[in-house]
Amino acid sequence: MGLLYFLSYVGILFQICFVTIALAAGLYYISELVEEYSEKAKKIIKTTTQVTIALYLLFIFTENFPYIMIFFGILAQLAHLLILRSFPEVKILSIEFIVAIILIFVNHYYAYNHFQEYFYTLSEILGYFTLCLWLVPFSLFVSLSANDQVLPIHQDGMSSHNSSDDVVTNYFSSKKKKNLLNFFKNAKESLLPTRTKKSF
Repeated sequence: MGLLYFLSYVGILFQICFVTIALAAGLYYISELVEEYSEKAKKIIKTTTQVTIALYLLFIFTENFPYIMIFFGILAQLAHLLILRSFPEVKILSIEFIVAIILIFVNHYYAYNHFQEYFYTLSEILGYFTLCLWLVPFSLFVSLSANDQVLPIHQDGMSSHNSSDDVVTNYFSSKKKKNLLNFFKNAKESLLPTRTKKSF
C-alpha cells in the first residue's frame, strides 16, 4: 500500500513532465506556422476576436453575467483588434498593448468574482476562461516571434539617391526592436550562465 502510494506521485510527476514537453513542442510548431504564414495567422486571430465579441453580445441575452464584465470583455477584444493593425509587428510599449494587458487583469478580476459568487460547473468556467479570456491573448503571445522573420517592404523618409542604404540593410542595421520576444531573449542572456566552447 505504501509503495503504490509513492509510485502514484512519481507517475504524476512523469505525466506532468510529458504534458509539459508536449505543450512546448506544440507551441513551437504553432509559432513556426505563424512565422511562415503571418497573413493567414492575422486573419485567423482577427476572426477569433470577432467571434469572441459575438459571444459576449450573446451573453447579454443568454446568461446572467454582470454588464460590467461583458463591457470590459468587449473592450479587451477591441484592444486586441487595434493590436492587429500593425501585425505581425507587436510593440509592447504601444498604448494598445498596455491597455490590452490591463484589461486582461480587469476581465480576470470580474470573471473570478462572478464565478465565485454564483455556482457554475467546472466545464462551464473553463469554457468561459478558455474561449473568452485566454484564446485571443494567447494567440497574440504565440505570434510575437513572427515579428522577427518579416522583412519590411518600405521605409519612410528613405532617400532615393543613396542606393547603398536600401530597406533591408537599414532594417538589419537598426537598433533592436522593443518587443516581448526580445525582452525574454535579453532576460535569458542576462540571467542564465553562458556556455563557452573548449578549444583544444
